[in-house]
Amino acid sequence: METVKELRKAAKMTQHAFADYFGVPKRTVEDWEGDRRTIRPYVLELMEYKLRNEKLIAEAEG
Repeated sequence: METVKELRKAAKMTQHAFADYFGVPKRTVEDWEGDRRTIRPYVLELMEYKLRNEKLIAEAEG
């Protein structure tokens, strides 16, 4: 996945659920998705790894 929004949508989560799942403020997720804040690539990779590992997104996606 290349963006937080793509990752969140692949996991079929709302912004609120995604934020709660990762323990970040909802505003941070909104800012990542609205390009007001840049997520570090390794953080996005770790989020994707966690979602795949917990079977919340499929291996074939992305």
